[in-house]
Amino acid sequence: MKVALDVSAAPAQLAGAGRYIAELAARLPASGLETTLVCRRDDAVRWSAISPQATLAAIVPRPRAARLVYEATRLGTSDAARHVDVWHGPHYTMPRRRSGPTVVTIHDLTYFTNPEWHEHAKALFFRRAITFAARHADVLVAVSDFTARAIEQQFANHAPVVVAPHGVDLERFSPDSRDDESLMRAHNLAIGVPYVVFVGTAEPRKGLDVLLAAFSELSRQDPAIELWLAGQVGWGLGEFEAALVAHPAASRIRRLGYVSDEVVPALLRQSRVVAYPSRGEGFGLPVLEAMACGASVVTSAHTVMADVAGDTATLVEAGDVAALAAALEASIAQSETERVERGTRSRERAEQFTWSHSIEQHRRAYDMAVGGA
Repeated sequence: MKVALDVSAAPAQLAGAGRYIAELAARLPASGLETTLVCRRDDAVRWSAISPQATLAAIVPRPRAARLVYEATRLGTSDAARHVDVWHGPHYTMPRRRSGPTVVTIHDLTYFTNPEWHEHAKALFFRRAITFAARHADVLVAVSDFTARAIEQQFANHAPVVVAPHGVDLERFSPDSRDDESLMRAHNLAIGVPYVVFVGTAEPRKGLDVLLAAFSELSRQDPAIELWLAGQVGWGLGEFEAALVAHPAASRIRRLGYVSDEVVPALLRQSRVVAYPSRGEGFGLPVLEAMACGASVVTSAHTVMADVAGDTATLVEAGDVAALAAALEASIAQSETERVERGTRSRERAEQFTWSHSIEQHRRAYDMAVGGA
């Protein structure tokens, strides 16, 4: 089967949906699918390195507005689209004009349920894009059962849904800490400092305001603990920036920015606890990656992260500062025996999520799309 994967929306610094797109790009050719990566005109070198086995179609304009117009009007009838069996839009969108079967990935529906978590223009755009895809794609891929249920609730009539949960690289994200000290020193990260770590894009829905408030209490109880924030800057951070400057333990909060992929596992393993207090996600990949490393995790109840973690993470109500502070304090106070036991259970849970299974589900979606054409 020949598949075209539209990677043109993936940013330079991969995180979340961008990481998912890169994993697909690398793994689809290895699964035996003849894969064409449709990328921006100036982005071929990067995708060639990510997926050497794939064919590249560097045909999409770089400017965002031009890219969206091109996708809607011309991309679906381009040579890249006409010469494949199925087109896959991995980030909500699909060509308005198309020449063959189309699969679209839906990550979450927070653009509908909680538009305040997003920039206004993006919320408007993605609500339209998702509605169009739900009605016109041949098959939808949901990245979790949580998202699949949201699709059922939001749309009375929609394309068939295949659930394809994300996987985790169990070799890279592992409890093996032998190289951690050299890795962290190479990235100017201190060794031996007790810290709580958050990994993710900084934006309103991630709950960083709640984490800062919880750290106020935690820092009073523990004079040595630090808070490390890793990830690229998103949007809507005015109140967060002000709270950070005024924080009573500001000197113990480190903003690491976007962290190299190679050091992320060490950063997770060496933490006293990984805090991911997001109000809502489609999947919450950082939680799974932390679990694979055997790290202690505190995340939000009644979210997809709770579904992923099962009984291996401490769950608190999103937005509850006191509960988050107490959960972080309890995780930090664990004995070494408790930490190892919890880490073992987390790793075992993480091993249930593989990219090979995810690719199998994507292939199922492609077969359904072609069979129904």
